[in-house]
Amino acid sequence: MPPPEIHPTAIVHARAVLGQEVRIGAYSVIGEDVRLGAGTEIGHHVVLEGSVVVGERCRIGHGSLIGSPPQDLKYREGTPSGVRIGNDTVIREYVTVHRSTQEHGWTLIGDGNLIMASSHIAHDCRLGNRVIVINYAGLTGHVEVEDFAVIGGLTGIHQFTRIGAYAYVGGCSKVVQDVPPCVIVDGNPATARSVNVVGLRRNGIEPQIRGDIQRAFRILYRSGLPPRRALERIRSEVPPSPLINHLVEFIEASRRGICGPPNRHGDDGSSVEDEAARVSAGPEDESV
Repeated sequence: MPPPEIHPTAIVHARAVLGQEVRIGAYSVIGEDVRLGAGTEIGHHVVLEGSVVVGERCRIGHGSLIGSPPQDLKYREGTPSGVRIGNDTVIREYVTVHRSTQEHGWTLIGDGNLIMASSHIAHDCRLGNRVIVINYAGLTGHVEVEDFAVIGGLTGIHQFTRIGAYAYVGGCSKVVQDVPPCVIVDGNPATARSVNVVGLRRNGIEPQIRGDIQRAFRILYRSGLPPRRALERIRSEVPPSPLINHLVEFIEASRRGICGPPNRHGDDGSSVEDEAARVSAGPEDESV
């Protein structure tokens, strides 16, 4: 197997560990606690500093900065922490990924992800597999994004918010509460619009399960029930499956509450703002 290919202008610390067929572009800087898996390609003017572990066959675009200290006032210089990136992940130009604030903590990005240009992944974020983050999106600290989720461009996500599997966040959204799995949200603040049927279909979810998810969505967002009662009804009326079970468990575990429905007025002019408040309050709150 060919050895690593390093541009003459790149600076690579002698203790950095480079797998076979790694390529490092011009003027990039690779720190001493960096490990690059086989076949990974680093573009020009990239900086990998601190403890950074990158899997195999990854691509990191020009000008990206991975592993720098977090923008967190609680962080203390010298805290041992880092960034881990799985296999087959593509990070495009000028992306920033910061290391964890916590001692021995990690900012985690899984396998097969696409992080588009100029996006920001803050300290202690956890991204699953096959996630897409579109240009200029900003994930603040401790955000969790589950598998197959898509985050639209220019979107901002509040600290400690969770984005469920197969969810889709529309561009330019402001996300301040958890996004349930399989749901499309959009707006400022983001509200639930529909089921991500296209995303489910593209990822091989069978028609019966897609129909069950749509039925659960209608119970959750259009029945007028508070979340806990809506979940009870979902359990009793929707056939169980791994995806339905995950939807229920995700909502039950929410600490910030879930994104509610859009504010709008019915045909008689009555407001459904109270319904939105009930849904977004979270499963523990059954007040009206």
